[in-house]
Amino acid sequence: MRVRYTIGLCLVLAAVCLQGAASANESRSGETDTEYFAVFMEGKKVGHAIQSRVRTEGKVTTTEKVSITISRGNIPVTVDMTETCVETTDGGPLGFEVVQELSGLPMKIAGTVNKQGIVTLTTTSMGTEQKSTLQWPRGALMAEGMRLLTLRKGLREGASYNAKLFSPGVLQALDTQIRVGPRRNVDLLGRVVPLTELTTVYTMPGAGEIVSTSYVDEDLRVQKSLVPIAGMQLEMVACAEPFALSKNEVFEIIDKLFLASPVPLGDVRSAKSISYLLSPASGTEGLAIPSTDNQRVRKLKDGRVIVVVEPVATPAGARFPYRGKDEIILEAMTPNRFLQSDHKEIIELARRAIGKTKDADEAVSRIEGFVAEYIDNKNLSVGYASATEVAVSRQGDCSEHAVLAAAMCRAVGIPAQIVTGIAYVQSFADRRDCFGAHAWVQAYVGGDRASRQPGKWVGLDAAFKGTGRGGYGPGHIALAVGNGNPEDFFNLVTTLGQFKIDKVIVGTE
Repeated sequence: MRVRYTIGLCLVLAAVCLQGAASANESRSGETDTEYFAVFMEGKKVGHAIQSRVRTEGKVTTTEKVSITISRGNIPVTVDMTETCVETTDGGPLGFEVVQELSGLPMKIAGTVNKQGIVTLTTTSMGTEQKSTLQWPRGALMAEGMRLLTLRKGLREGASYNAKLFSPGVLQALDTQIRVGPRRNVDLLGRVVPLTELTTVYTMPGAGEIVSTSYVDEDLRVQKSLVPIAGMQLEMVACAEPFALSKNEVFEIIDKLFLASPVPLGDVRSAKSISYLLSPASGTEGLAIPSTDNQRVRKLKDGRVIVVVEPVATPAGARFPYRGKDEIILEAMTPNRFLQSDHKEIIELARRAIGKTKDADEAVSRIEGFVAEYIDNKNLSVGYASATEVAVSRQGDCSEHAVLAAAMCRAVGIPAQIVTGIAYVQSFADRRDCFGAHAWVQAYVGGDRASRQPGKWVGLDAAFKGTGRGGYGPGHIALAVGNGNPEDFFNLVTTLGQFKIDKVIVGTE
């Protein structure tokens, strides 16, 4: 059991990539300016980054390659990402490409921007292509645009300015604030150098913030960057090529993804509801915990949060497909690059699972049970796979169960979203009575004339599926809800690891 932390890392790395590349030196036409970085997690070297910038006639190409290897339960998982931005010499967008490879499963996203600001996207995964378009966010900048903006603003202490930074990794523009701090003596792997501190705050509407601290030299080259992620610290330090590419250390992430339960809870699925009192970690400015149909959130004046998880009853007699007009619910029926619900293999699996039933409650229950049995190789070796990849490999952990179940629901017209958070386990490896990072599904059932009841988002957990209804219960605390894409889990990166559970009250009636 674990969260899709690799996607969280890709999200943060995308921001770090753009920040670092945006500060590269001016290069002559045709010349390539290249810099190397060592990447650390909690002080251990886990990978490297290579930034390059080349200017040719009429355009600038900025590329960042990042490779990170992390151990989960003594199983290494490698994340490789290459992000390329192509812009005009004055910072206008021309195109971009992102290639992500998680544990040997590659995915490529390529985009071209025309003069009208229409982006033509091609997503390639498992040998198949998906075409789509989107509107370029007005005023958004990429690497060269950010570099030029930084040059214009300079390094005067106390200066602050805003920008919209388009991240190809999440296909959205992040509201970005840059604040210029003091000049400090900074340790660069034993070499102490005076550098200027830059604080960059990346904000995605409704999803929280990520704060990056960077240190740049007089030429605006980033020499060191620090980014918090899930209660840990990701660090990039400029260095010589041999050290950047040298052997990595073993960093075990499992220990960072568990929280102790104040008391043993036993089989939490037998409880009607569970109330949790959460306390933010020191220095944390509040907790952004979402309210859903299955959990209620109340913030206290002292900064603590009460979360009451009470799974909803499924509306009786509901049919599918969903035929309403709610935009959020309709979006939860749309195929995307991780939930390819329009692909033949996903549609066939969904039809096999539901049989001839027309009842929505029965259909989602059958899909949950089908996925629990279909994924017969349950292991931690997969970084984060898309639904079509899981359909072929039939392996993975909680996130692979979630993406396949959500895609199958969508394939038959049942809206479904991916939920990530923490879930209670009585034992996991050498740990007992704890909450571990986890992923599951919520499917929208009802809301039509047949049910004559309001629709509800019903929790499904194929990874925890056992006897009875299934694996979802009041032992699950949602931290983020979305459609399976990296941008949907922005809040998870900033919330996980930022609180502890002070008190638990189990409701049996």
